[in-house]
Amino acid sequence: MEIFTRVVETHGFKKAAGTLSLPPATVTKTIKDLEAHLGTRLLNRTTRALSLTDAGQRYYESCKLILHEVQSAEEAIAGPEGEVRGSIRVSTTPSLASRIIIPALPQFTARHPHIDVGLRLSDSVSDLVQEGLDCVIRAGEPQPSATLVARRLTTFRWLVCASPAYLANHGEPVSPEDLREHHAVGYISSRTGRSAEWVFQKAGQLHAIAMSEQVSVDDTEAYVASGVAGLGLIRSADYMVDALIAEGRLKQVLQDHTAPAEPISLLYPQSRYRSAALRTFVDWCVRIFNGQGDA
Repeated sequence: MEIFTRVVETHGFKKAAGTLSLPPATVTKTIKDLEAHLGTRLLNRTTRALSLTDAGQRYYESCKLILHEVQSAEEAIAGPEGEVRGSIRVSTTPSLASRIIIPALPQFTARHPHIDVGLRLSDSVSDLVQEGLDCVIRAGEPQPSATLVARRLTTFRWLVCASPAYLANHGEPVSPEDLREHHAVGYISSRTGRSAEWVFQKAGQLHAIAMSEQVSVDDTEAYVASGVAGLGLIRSADYMVDALIAEGRLKQVLQDHTAPAEPISLLYPQSRYRSAALRTFVDWCVRIFNGQGDA
């Protein structure tokens, strides 16, 4: 089951063999023996692609549940000194990883030397089951789900910023209505495939403005870099631009026109929370996202 799921997740026999430190021939024979044992084909193989059959998809989903149950059972057995053991795979955005998680991660690894953490960094929405993940950490309101538990870690606010050079050339907006005279850098959402309107709150009412965009990107780091380069106004999460504002590389505008705070959440399948390693990681995330360190 472990070899089969690794073949599916790495999209190939050779890559799976490399991650498992096994000869490719062993992986190939194992899958053939597994299909013979089950009496059905699990994978469609071509020279260019590998895909699951309908039976393979059902078997893969069952294998993931079974393997996680096995992992949870093993992790429930504490080591000789009571340490939590196990491994977790976490998906998050590059910006959350570089600004919040990774700077604090040495504290976690020092305190929990037997928990292995694998970070999968992407701005795209992740499918926990399909990608074999234990949890995802994302900014913004999570989509309703019947199978996932959302744990709120903290909140953030949207800040409208621009480089000093851009503001010197184009002037500084003093109200949301002034934004119609400005260019913005567009951020293409992986969820919708288009840029979102900018939302402001005035007299308790929310107002959305569609910005004029000459340049657009689909990566948050590139988005902030575009603002620093003077390509237009940007609307970014505070944790991404606070340091740049303090350094004078960006300047916040429209400070009197805000939008409601939005959450940063950690999501996980309810069945996996029995993993001691995941519980330990979740509790740690709650502390660091609230500035409490690893006390």
